[in-house]
Amino acid sequence: MSGFDFTIPVLVILVLAILFAGVKTVPQGYNYTIERFGKYTRTLSPGLSLIVPFFDRIGAKLNMMEQVLAVPTQEVITKDNANIAVDGIAFYQILNAPQAAYQVSGLQNAILNLTMTNIRTVMGSMVLDELLSNRDTINDRLLRVVDEAAHSWGIKMTRVEIKDINPPKDLLDSMGRQMKAERDKRAVVLEAEGTRAAQILRAEGLKQAQILEAEGKREASYREAEGRERLAEAEAKATEMVSAAITSGNVQALNYFVAQKYTEAFGKFASSPNQKIIMMPMEASALVGSLGGIGAIAKEVFGDNAPAAPASPTTTAARGRTVPGTGGTNS
Repeated sequence: MSGFDFTIPVLVILVLAILFAGVKTVPQGYNYTIERFGKYTRTLSPGLSLIVPFFDRIGAKLNMMEQVLAVPTQEVITKDNANIAVDGIAFYQILNAPQAAYQVSGLQNAILNLTMTNIRTVMGSMVLDELLSNRDTINDRLLRVVDEAAHSWGIKMTRVEIKDINPPKDLLDSMGRQMKAERDKRAVVLEAEGTRAAQILRAEGLKQAQILEAEGKREASYREAEGRERLAEAEAKATEMVSAAITSGNVQALNYFVAQKYTEAFGKFASSPNQKIIMMPMEASALVGSLGGIGAIAKEVFGDNAPAAPASPTTTAARGRTVPGTGGTNS
């Protein structure tokens, strides 16, 4: 009895050990490959799974999440023979666990070397200025090339980024001087263009002012000529009316016309700003005769109610002057 009692616990323990060896738990984000006698048979997904103890074993435990791989700094010679130091970073994800486990040995090392090689290839075919200004283009080219090469390994390259591009110090100094010269050149060009534009605008403004001034003078000349024409027409009409009056036998109209012109001319002389005293010979009797003619014309037009012609100073003086030979005064 004692031997039987000892055998039962041993069997129970052995059965439990076999069951424990056949139960496998796969965590989330991982896949396990199963090998039977060294040959791949299937892949365990996350969760609880059973395998045949002592016949099956776990071959590889693969992380199916997206992973980051740092690309160390390396020297790259550009197309224009510039020696630069470049580093980067790569993102990849395993999509096919059996291919990633059995198609390549040392998956991360393979991806790293593949990325570094293609960085030298892509960046070595470009000049330094393109490298510094076209990082997006470089990243796209690297991603396309590396992803195509790693596709057979069951992985997907999600992103390849260049982190730093470090040219030598003497090359940086040369680039700084070049940039300064380029900016000075742009400043000079912009200043010259500004001066040119200002001169053009100034010339156009002067041209427009001259055009407007010429148009103003032309308009003023036209108005002045039109005024002289109207004045000449009025003068001609007045002359025609006086001529008609003379032709009809009315001599007083001529006296009126002459007196008007005479007084107008005398008024212009009197209103001259640079003359205060006017001394000039004139016929007093002729002026009186003209004024008398004006009065006669007014009487003919208005009748007896017409205003009398203004008495001339000469006439007044003549009335108070003694007539030689009579001894009396003219009344």
